[in-house]
Amino acid sequence: MSRIVIIGAGQAGAALAAKLRALGHEGPITMIGEEPAPPYQRPPLSKKYLLGEIGVERLYLRPAEFYAEHGIELRLGLQAARIDRAARVVHAGGAAIGYDMLALTTGAVPRRLPAAMGGDLGGVHLVRTLADVDGMAPAFREGARALIVGGGYIGLEAAAVAAARGLKVTLVEAAARILQRVACAETSDWFRALHLAHGVDLREGTGLVRLTGDGHVRGADLTDGTALEVDFVIAGIGVTPATDLAEAAGLTIEDGIAVDALGQTSDPAIWAAGDCASFPWRGGRLRLESVQNAIDQAEAVAANMLGAGAAYDPKPWFWSDQYDVKLQIAGLNTGSDHVVVRPGEKTGISHWYYRGADLLAVDAMNEPRAYMTAKRLIEAGRSPDPALVADPAVDLKTLMAA
Repeated sequence: MSRIVIIGAGQAGAALAAKLRALGHEGPITMIGEEPAPPYQRPPLSKKYLLGEIGVERLYLRPAEFYAEHGIELRLGLQAARIDRAARVVHAGGAAIGYDMLALTTGAVPRRLPAAMGGDLGGVHLVRTLADVDGMAPAFREGARALIVGGGYIGLEAAAVAAARGLKVTLVEAAARILQRVACAETSDWFRALHLAHGVDLREGTGLVRLTGDGHVRGADLTDGTALEVDFVIAGIGVTPATDLAEAAGLTIEDGIAVDALGQTSDPAIWAAGDCASFPWRGGRLRLESVQNAIDQAEAVAANMLGAGAAYDPKPWFWSDQYDVKLQIAGLNTGSDHVVVRPGEKTGISHWYYRGADLLAVDAMNEPRAYMTAKRLIEAGRSPDPALVADPAVDLKTLMAA
């Protein structure tokens, strides 16, 4: 029976281990995780958990007893230091853990503000781990002055929680508009209006020069010449795939740990899945940072480790919760050349991305029916007439039948 070791105890690692057992693997499974907590959900950390609406136990992906009952050995609070590919051994915490097959589900790490910019001052927080959120929670008191650096989804979600808790929130985005890297101008406009309506001081085209303070952050100098007094800062400036371990082991790296269509790295005994892995897709390479991909790719890799031989072909979808708005995204908008706006029910709206006559993706704000319709169309490779999409009098069922 082959010994399988999984490095990374997040969403992908947990999904991979559970799928191996569900598919009948009877050999030893060991999962190594740097955090002391068992595998947990990350999306609620900066929302319901930070707001105090759910406790830590609700974050756990599985009850603690699940792993013991299924013969999955958890080695938590342990950092994998080195992979010896020749000996097929992982060195971690002074132990040498042998494997026949190794899966890397190391995820991604948040970018930090440089120390020269004041990024190492106290009160400067990241949003990634349970410890990160526990560390910033005491600062979320009514009237506190929060600076959010970065206008992507992480930054906007943090701003929404802070504003909902009665904090004075300033958000700065160095690019010309929020969400510029990931969404169309129409979606940026919609979310800008949403945050302004909730009192967020939102400054686009404005960067951070430096943070100031003696040991703890007290102020921020911005590129627009203003100086802010702040009580704490959240940096939401993106993530990078966690590839250090793989790179040191000599595996091929290409915007993440490069895998083939089955999830196999340049070493046939080593596989990878989730935020850390890039895979072949539509003639190029793709790396997806999402819960959906972490689960789906990990389960596909688990099957392929056991011999399924099935190429992974994702159907991407994402979501973001801000205030009372649920943004749902289907597809990938890369390469789109125009956007069709479809008014929805009440305050809902959806933005449909086209390349020529081909539907690529949709952003749906409080429009679950539009999201589901577009998702089904995209997955089926069908593209409705943009004129029909734009007409709110045209029933969504008609688009499915067109």
